[in-house]
Amino acid sequence: MVAEPFAKVIDGKSMVKQIREEISAEAAKLKEAIEVVPRLAVILVGDRMDSFTYVWNKKKACESVRIKSFEYNSDFNCDPSVHGILVQLPLPSHINEQNILNVVTIKKDVDGFHPLNIGRLAMRGREPLFGPCTPKGCIELLHRYGVDIKRKRVIFIGWSNIVGMPTALLLQREDATVTIVHSRTKNPEEITRQENIIIFAMGQPNMVRGSRIKLGSIIINVRINPIEDASSPRRYQLVGDVCYDKACKIAMVVTPVPRGVSPMTIALLLSNMVSSIKREFYPFDSSYTWGNLLVYFAG
Repeated sequence: MVAEPFAKVIDGKSMVKQIREEISAEAAKLKEAIEVVPRLAVILVGDRMDSFTYVWNKKKACESVRIKSFEYNSDFNCDPSVHGILVQLPLPSHINEQNILNVVTIKKDVDGFHPLNIGRLAMRGREPLFGPCTPKGCIELLHRYGVDIKRKRVIFIGWSNIVGMPTALLLQREDATVTIVHSRTKNPEEITRQENIIIFAMGQPNMVRGSRIKLGSIIINVRINPIEDASSPRRYQLVGDVCYDKACKIAMVVTPVPRGVSPMTIALLLSNMVSSIKREFYPFDSSYTWGNLLVYFAG
């Protein structure tokens, strides 16, 4: 007998609708009060299909909440009309990502990757100017679905500066016990089969099958991986690290790709954009801290 899918699907796209409506209202208020429209500069290098998809989705999201985005070259740090700068990662291998991220002024680092933002994230009692969007999106999805992270054991598959490390830091702030599984971990299947909350961010399409997932677990699929698909109008499809069809038959909760983490990531990017404007024009208003803004926009 073939097991029927029983997992509940966390649809990130439907979750962010309210957040976008609130951000759109805030952007309209800013335009009316100070005649400023939030503007996001996106820097895209290379020809990765997943990066093009991310940038396209971010651009459409900006338009939906009255935030302008553009992709041409300029001195964005010093341009007063630019309120956020996003370097689409990963960059091509011949470019040093850290050197590029170091150049972005921390005041416009709306993706939260500046070393000072990450450093403050790692310190108890400190808050970054901007929280990293994808890691925060993972946490927000769990919160909105009612998953209690406190005192839970969470397995994170993958170790990168983009997702792995900052997500582990955020989980620790939630009082979770975090285990990192990476390419040099011995017997990773034994570890993943023991825990109920597993976050995958390896960047290897459909690598994980049902045998590596604990029955009744919660699966968060972070990475979006393009694979060739001759039947698709785009000639490719987007999949996660975990085989979605297999996971649906074993997991209790699973996020789809690309409707899972990605929409929440973009929603938090928009929130950071509005935060940047408010910090610039209302620098002495303590209610506009990063943490409070996330609570405000997330309800």
